Amino acid sequence: MTDVPADKLTNETLKKKSVEALAKEEAVQELERLALEIARADIAYHQNDAPEISDAEYDFLRRRNELIEERFPKLVRDDSPSKKVGAKASSRFEKVQHTVPMLSLGNTFNDEEAHKFDESVRKFLNLSADEPLAYVAEPKIDGLSASLRYENGKFVLGATRGDGQEGENITLNLLTMQAIPRKIKNAPDVLEVRGEVYMAKADFQSLNKAQEKKGDKIFANPRNAAAGFLRQKDPANTARVPLGFFAYTWGAVSAPFAQTQWEALQKFSDWGFTTNPDTALCENMEDVLAAYRRIERQRASLEYDIDGVVYKVNQLGFQERLGFRSRTPRWATAHKFPAERATTILEDIDIQVGRTGALTPVAKLKPVTVGGVVVSNATLHNEDEIERKDIRKGDTVVVQRAGDVIPQIVEVILSERKKNAKKFEPLKECPICGSHAVRDINANTGKEDAVRRCTGGLICEAQAVERLKHFVSRQALDIDGLGAKQIEAFFIEGLVREPADIFTLEARDKKSLTPLRNREGYGETSVRNLFAGINARRAPDLARLIFALGIRHVGETTGRLLAQTYGSFEAFQTAAKKIAGSDEAASKELISVDGIGGTVVAALADFFGEQHNIDAVDRLMSEISPQAAQKVKSDSAVSGKIVVFTGKLELMTRDEAKARASALGAKVSGSVSAKTDILVAGPGAGSKLTKAQDLGIQTMTEEEWLKLIDAN
Repeated sequence: MTDVPADKLTNETLKKKSVEALAKEEAVQELERLALEIARADIAYHQNDAPEISDAEYDFLRRRNELIEERFPKLVRDDSPSKKVGAKASSRFEKVQHTVPMLSLGNTFNDEEAHKFDESVRKFLNLSADEPLAYVAEPKIDGLSASLRYENGKFVLGATRGDGQEGENITLNLLTMQAIPRKIKNAPDVLEVRGEVYMAKADFQSLNKAQEKKGDKIFANPRNAAAGFLRQKDPANTARVPLGFFAYTWGAVSAPFAQTQWEALQKFSDWGFTTNPDTALCENMEDVLAAYRRIERQRASLEYDIDGVVYKVNQLGFQERLGFRSRTPRWATAHKFPAERATTILEDIDIQVGRTGALTPVAKLKPVTVGGVVVSNATLHNEDEIERKDIRKGDTVVVQRAGDVIPQIVEVILSERKKNAKKFEPLKECPICGSHAVRDINANTGKEDAVRRCTGGLICEAQAVERLKHFVSRQALDIDGLGAKQIEAFFIEGLVREPADIFTLEARDKKSLTPLRNREGYGETSVRNLFAGINARRAPDLARLIFALGIRHVGETTGRLLAQTYGSFEAFQTAAKKIAGSDEAASKELISVDGIGGTVVAALADFFGEQHNIDAVDRLMSEISPQAAQKVKSDSAVSGKIVVFTGKLELMTRDEAKARASALGAKVSGSVSAKTDILVAGPGAGSKLTKAQDLGIQTMTEEEWLKLIDAN
């Protein structure tokens, strides 16, 4: 593949252009970019078992490439993705040449495209709309493709798909699997059975728990786990995990063994292979789409991941006539499920108490893979949301996860609801401390707040623990070695009850009869590192410290604004105390700051109006010395602009990027809206990038952003 100039790769304007609007020269440039990006994604997925982009993003790249090639057929590149399947076999394994190529499938994304597929098949075969044309619809397993070669009924060779022409010899690894028959009877002398290796959801959950306990790699989803273990150099490692195999097609064969796809599946079953029980024989496209919806509804209850339904022409004679394109068969297509949605079971509704006392209902889900990530929890926002969507325990629900958004329940499939399902009853008492849980009346609207809150305040251990977790979190003080689990343990033991205790822990530990180094899970090195991490934060950034205090309505952005407004913690605290004491001048001065409103002023008054909060802050300040805030530039190229960062930043941390942007007078936001001025997108940028492009917002790479701000 030829090298692509950096200026071409960063041409965001060209990437946003529709295919119809591309000039010939632009099409050449786009095809070059797409070839590079798709090749990189193929290597990450097929060779490294570590996808860098979602399936939806990958499908979009391939679809755009196909559309450009259709419009400019003379511009099709020698290294075009449309001519390739997968990626070259890894050098870790012996190469295997596929006698019959292992091709990919074309994709269908909605009912209309499914009907177009049927029409294209009929047109090629010269069949009218009234003539019978049967299909087989089978769940599309989200696993790793494998080919098993049998000679005289004996398994002799197993291979991965690789690039479709050449795969990897993983025979010994496959022999560790109980799902693979060693011998088969009454089969052709040569037979290549092909199918998908997968890991069951329950086995995946158990594996990750064991991996976490040992401190080993945690897998993102069952597909990655299955691929990782199947492609181990030492087959003994493959044997450690239970892997399944569904047979669904074949490669080289010395003699015909069936006349239809359906009959072939029955043969596989007779030979001892597992075929998918949810596969359906369909007489027409209406039956096919009905099967698609049935399988989609069952998706939650399946023991394995699927990401769509594959449609195959049933008659093998028709399949032979239809033949293949460069990388896909004409007689089959994959009807993908919506990429960021999945169906699962809501097993329970838990109530979590946050650091501000908010009682948040959380859906406990039967684990399901959504957008490449296994999801077991989803936010339910508040009790009004539960009532509006009529969500009940035991319901079959549609879960959505888009980009960085927390998984949420989109809808309930009422046809699957159990008759005895009971409505959710809001808690009137805090599940942690038993204090009253109430919905305050909004002074401005006279209506109840959407959120129910515990009235226990600092007597509620959940709030105290969550406030401490927030204090040490990555966006706040970011204390290395002191995470949520350690905070919970220290709180229970009475070692850390407020922020100041963190900084006195080392001194108290030296006098303790049972120092940390003598406790289970700790040692000299870990304790030394913990105290080093704490001491490294004795001079915290002012904005981080203000955010870390956990004042209601004071997030990262507001914390930076307050730091920039007052310059020092002493000035901030003095002003806040005046506001709490109803000092009208102090309140007006703060409200005049762009980005600060009455809600924040009221929150500061509430926090610093409580003597126990002031005392806790004073004890903390006796242990630390916050840094003065960096003066904000008002004449930079990004001053006053609203900036959003998304994707993976490779040249600086996300926190550093935000800090530098704020210091230059920019306002950093976490979401894209019509008010956004600049979106900085790194690799893996998802829904935020799409929304910015739709809104016509200026987008740039990390390199372009640095070039822009370094000029200031």
